[in-house]
Amino acid sequence: MSLTLDTYRLLGRSGLRVSPLALGAATFGTEWGWGAEREEARKLFDRYTELGGNFFDTASTYTNGSSERLLGEFARGNRESLVLATKYSTLRRPGDPNSGGTHRKSMSASVEASLRQLDTDYIDLLYLNVWDFRTPVEEILRGLDDLVRQGKVLYVAISSAPAWQVSRMQAIADLRGWSPLVALEIEYSLIERTAERDLIPMAREMGLAVVSFSPLGGGVLTGKYSREDQNPAGPVVGESTSNRKSLNAALGWVTDRNLAIADAVKEVATDLGCTPAQVALAWALHSPDVTAPIIGARTAAQLEDNLGALQVDLTSSQLARLDEVSAIDLGNPHGLLASDHIRTVTTGDMKIETRR
Repeated sequence: MSLTLDTYRLLGRSGLRVSPLALGAATFGTEWGWGAEREEARKLFDRYTELGGNFFDTASTYTNGSSERLLGEFARGNRESLVLATKYSTLRRPGDPNSGGTHRKSMSASVEASLRQLDTDYIDLLYLNVWDFRTPVEEILRGLDDLVRQGKVLYVAISSAPAWQVSRMQAIADLRGWSPLVALEIEYSLIERTAERDLIPMAREMGLAVVSFSPLGGGVLTGKYSREDQNPAGPVVGESTSNRKSLNAALGWVTDRNLAIADAVKEVATDLGCTPAQVALAWALHSPDVTAPIIGARTAAQLEDNLGALQVDLTSSQLARLDEVSAIDLGNPHGLLASDHIRTVTTGDMKIETRR
C-alpha cells in the first residue's frame, strides 16, 4: 500500500472526494491545555494542504471555538478546494439547556455559530456529534434536511450514536426523501475495535463512510506510555485535564491490554524501520471499511510522522499479528452466527460465495 493525500476517496454513497487521512483541528488552539498556538497550527494546515490534503475535522466547541476560528482563517484563500466538516450538539453555554443537544434549536444555533467562526457561507459536512437519547429522530432528520435545502450545509452525517438508531434514521430519511447520512464518525483503532460488532457492518450496509477518530488510541499506540502511567489522574472534566497524558490515564486508556497491543505495534515498527504511530495508522488505512482516519497533530514533526503512514506497507503476517493481539469478543449474536455449529445447520457442506 502506497498512498498520497491526493489519492482521494468517495465519502460513502456521495460523490464527495476526500483525502485518505483527515486533519483534525481539535489541536488548533491551546484552550484545552495541550493544543497548538496559531503559528504552529498554521504550519500544520499549510503542510497538509500543500501535499493535497483537503479533509478537515472540527466542531463548534473544540478549543472553545478557536479551532473553527483558526481553521476558517487559514481556509479563507482556498475555501472552495477544501472539505470542512464540523459538528453540533455539545454544550456551548454552560447552564443553558438549549445550547446543547440534538434538537432543532441547538442545531440551528450551533450551525450559525460555526458559519461565523469558520467565516464561510456553507459547511461541507455537518455531523450530529453526540447522541442525546431525547430528541425524536424525525426532528433531527428534518432539521438537517432543512439546512441542506437552505444551502448552509451540503452533506449530513452522525457520530457517537447507537447502530440501531443510525440505521433507523437512514431508513426514515430514505422513505421521506430527506437528505441521507453519508458518514459515520467513530472511535476506531487497534485498542478500540468494538465498532466491528455492529457500527461498521451497519455503515457498510447503509452506505456510510467510516471516519475514525483516535486511530492512535489517544497516543497510547505511539509507544510513549509505560506501566508507570497507569496511575489514575483524578476526575476528568470535559477536555481540560492538564495534559493529554494525564487525560488518557484518567480515561482508563492506559491498561495492561492496551500496553500489550502497543508493544506489538512497536515490534512491527522495528521490523519495518518506521515509527509505532505509522504502523497504527497504516493498520487503519488498510481497513476496507475505513474511509479516512483523523490525525490530530500538535506539531509539524508529529504531522510529518503521521503522514509517513501513507507509505507503510504491512505484510499479511504483520496484519495478522496486529489483528490477533487486538482481537475482541464479538459477543451475542455475532459469535453464535459465526460458529461452526450454525454454519453446519444452515449450509452443511455447501460452498456459497458472496460477492459485492
